Amino acid sequence: MKKIAALLLTLLMAVSVTACAGSSEPAETGSSDVENSVAEEMSEPESSAAESEQENKTAQPGETEETEPVPETDTGMEGAKVLVAYFSATNTTEGVAEHIANGLNADLYEIVPEEPYTEADLNYNDDNSRSTIEMNDPSARPAISGSVENMEQYDIVFIGYPIWWGEAPRIVSTFMESYDFSGKTIVPFCTSGGSGIGSSDSNLEQLTSGADWLDGRRLNGSDSEETVMEWVNGLGLGKQK
Repeated sequence: MKKIAALLLTLLMAVSVTACAGSSEPAETGSSDVENSVAEEMSEPESSAAESEQENKTAQPGETEETEPVPETDTGMEGAKVLVAYFSATNTTEGVAEHIANGLNADLYEIVPEEPYTEADLNYNDDNSRSTIEMNDPSARPAISGSVENMEQYDIVFIGYPIWWGEAPRIVSTFMESYDFSGKTIVPFCTSGGSGIGSSDSNLEQLTSGADWLDGRRLNGSDSEETVMEWVNGLGLGKQK
């Protein structure tokens, strides 16, 4: 009986070991299958996302590679060629002219005298100073060094100058008489220590013919580009021919 009982016990243990071994093998196989499945699920969305991103890039021309729209400057003057010409003996008017040119992406031209003005020339308290003599002579036309190339290409011309004795310096008259402004829009602006633009713009207008003159404006040399462009954008230049 003891041998029979021992034999039965041995068979029972063998069956238990076989059952345990049979249940552990599928568990290992299942773990491998799950890992492979997860890997596939993670790889497929990445591929789809890349394809979708590539489609977006090619489907939207005019955008950067990051699909962000390219910023555009709306000046209301698309297609118009703009020149900002200025005379600035003390660099005050120069700063305003640069603001306009930067804001409109326009060409900039400085009216440079062949004979530069010295500090003594600009002494308005001296009746014999060069500037005083010129301003007392309406026919004075100081010579300009250089010239604007292809003036005919410009549709709109800003003309800037300081106020001397209530008028534009005579060298600005030289400039206005040197070109044909027919069919162009002219926008005068000035700087001064306190005087307004007065009749300086209308007097310059008389030196041209066939041009469309807009009302001038006195600006401060300390004005920011934002302030200057607020005035420029309010001119309605986009409606000009």
